[in-house]
Amino acid sequence: MAVRGWGGSIAAAIGVAACAGAAQLGLGYGLGIITWLPASDRAGEAAWAASLSWAAWIAATSTVAGAIGAQRLAEPAETGGDPPAAAFLGRLSLVLAAAVGALVTVALVAVPARAAVRADTFSPQTIAAGYAVIGVLIGLVFALWSLSSRPAASNIIGTIGWLWLLSVISVTEGVISGGDQPPAQLGVWQITSGSEAFWFRDYLYWPGAAVALGAAFVIGALVARGPARDPLHRVGAAISGIAGPLIVATAYFLAAPRLSGIRPEQVSAHLLAPYAVLAGLAGSMLVTTLAQRADRPRATVPTQRHDEDAHPGYAYNFAGRADADTRTTTADVNATTADARAASADARATKADVKDANADPWARTTDARATTTGGVGGTSATDGGDRDDKAARAAATPLWPEGTAPGETPPEPKPERKRRFGRKTES
Repeated sequence: MAVRGWGGSIAAAIGVAACAGAAQLGLGYGLGIITWLPASDRAGEAAWAASLSWAAWIAATSTVAGAIGAQRLAEPAETGGDPPAAAFLGRLSLVLAAAVGALVTVALVAVPARAAVRADTFSPQTIAAGYAVIGVLIGLVFALWSLSSRPAASNIIGTIGWLWLLSVISVTEGVISGGDQPPAQLGVWQITSGSEAFWFRDYLYWPGAAVALGAAFVIGALVARGPARDPLHRVGAAISGIAGPLIVATAYFLAAPRLSGIRPEQVSAHLLAPYAVLAGLAGSMLVTTLAQRADRPRATVPTQRHDEDAHPGYAYNFAGRADADTRTTTADVNATTADARAASADARATKADVKDANADPWARTTDARATTTGGVGGTSATDGGDRDDKAARAAATPLWPEGTAPGETPPEPKPERKRRFGRKTES
């Protein structure tokens, strides 16, 4: 992100976070999801615990929404080409700005919380505001993760949308059915009421568990489906399923860490939160594993050619490489076959040449020429030693003397010059 664009991005992060916090709290107050009852009975305790979890979750998600919104609103020229250190500082500045904007939730939670009555404290608004501040700090961590991993950001946004949709459905169902409805729980919808058949040991509501776990699994799988196809983002896609459910689980843990003094439906919601994290992780891991298995035939590895040593990032396709190797092997086999045929033809030609040489009279007179002596009065050796020498010289004589090879015209023999011996004439 360019330096000249930091001012606008920081202002956008503050504005988006503040608007997200105010909008969510307004929706919660309007639907009766967040209520600060002036009572310390069982209903008041249930409303207090549910409101604290909603307040912490809204503060955290407002921080994340502000950072993601500012990053998406930034121009591509401002976010590309920066060094890693500058890019990290840019993301950190957006996260801090979003946290400043999300602090509006502290005031919007503390002021209405003054109506609550608590036996363990004289200032319930301080406790409620503290939960909102902790939610903002939690949002800092998840916002920084979201800016570094697009699948995690998408999972958080998808989880926010689903939880608000489920809350609206839950409140609408309660209004239609009438009667005294318990406060809407974060991420859990009590579909039925007054029937013990849907409860497991009086503290686990299994229809709500099925909805919560199924939603976490489906959101994790759908969000990770696109990034899992890219090997560079596959790790981020594999763990992105825990992003949204983990914020919910953290908010539940802060609201009631000991699970004492709360209603059974709230106990069920608190117990399901960690399992929803595992369900989301299972969905994203399953999709990533399937994508990796589908890309296995097209896996790329570095090449071994010397002309590409200067490019370590170069990779080639296994299928294309196999085809090239097959073609090269076929060409080598063809060349070897051609060489074998040529060698066979040479052998046949050599045999034919040998037969011609045996039938050539000039080749049969080679030994006789080698043993012939010139000059008048010359004699040929008849002893055993001379015969051995002649045999050795005949063996060293080439098969075809010069001019007598097959196909060549033999030279005409030169007439022997005879020396005549006579008496010297006396003058």
